[in-house]
Amino acid sequence: MTDDSSFQQNYMEGMSQFSAARSRAFFEELLNLLRGKSAELLSFEDVRARLRLREESYKGLQDIEIAKIRGSVGRYKNFTSTFLPKGNEMRERWSRVYAKINSMEGVPPIEVYKVGDVYFVRDGNHRVSIARQMGASHIQAHVTELPTSIEITPETTLHDLDEAAAYAAFLDETGLRQTRPHHQAIDLSEPSRYPELLGHIYLHAQVMEHLRGEPVPLNDAAANWYDNVFRPAITLIRKHEVLRRSGDERRTEADLYLWMVDHLREIRQQFGGEARARKFSDALVDYLAQRKIPIPRDLLAEDDDSVILSRTQIMRAVDAKRAQPPASTAAGDDDDDDDDGD
Repeated sequence: MTDDSSFQQNYMEGMSQFSAARSRAFFEELLNLLRGKSAELLSFEDVRARLRLREESYKGLQDIEIAKIRGSVGRYKNFTSTFLPKGNEMRERWSRVYAKINSMEGVPPIEVYKVGDVYFVRDGNHRVSIARQMGASHIQAHVTELPTSIEITPETTLHDLDEAAAYAAFLDETGLRQTRPHHQAIDLSEPSRYPELLGHIYLHAQVMEHLRGEPVPLNDAAANWYDNVFRPAITLIRKHEVLRRSGDERRTEADLYLWMVDHLREIRQQFGGEARARKFSDALVDYLAQRKIPIPRDLLAEDDDSVILSRTQIMRAVDAKRAQPPASTAAGDDDDDDDDGD
């Protein structure tokens, strides 16, 4: 059989395979419509803008899982979410690529961007579509990665991206992406609460400024808040397996952190000075007690040094700072006030 006749045979087979793929695409779109889900691929440019991705680095030629290819740079509207062709106008090109793949030429590597655990096709959309139609599990690709601390998986939806965008904005404003690149996840089940979390950092910055007597950049205050307020709270939650004990799968660790802060402030407003010494561990005891969940003994004996800041405490810190004699007249006084806010 000549090369031309072999190509023609593969081309005709490609036409048949395309018809089968289009039929599957129709039913996939119909099913997703009934379920209220999007049948489109993710747009790389949309994801990059929402997550504020800037850096990229080439990772070389790799064998990647086709199931993790969930988006495209320019053709995200031409294929379904599983790379089935959505229009008959693609028949000619799709069939020709199919014929080339099944000829002696084989399939050249595609080019992809990687974000989290998801790949976006930069070049080779038809090759991916055909590989999936042929049942392949992997494909060779030149991979360029855009690093992100936000979890992106093949199951990520457009709604998930909206939530991730709120998180990305929070990380950008606080600078935690740079100052604490390996930070613990600060995922909130309600993205609308990120401004509230940002307010905690603003308050923390005010305290630091009053105690240090000089302006404190927001990214420095955020790093200090993360190290001395948020991370210790998360450590307690994990140490005593509070979320597992509660069985509340909808609540995240950051959700529980906000609950603890709100709860302790409510207690202080209700009982005043009597409740001033209550800490994160006490809030966790209350959290479990309210849900009638047995409280572990080691939590009851916990002696954490967490501090919940209030506006009243801020003013007291200011008054105390003003009442201190100048360093030059205080005999034997070391100027170590900077350590008080850490």
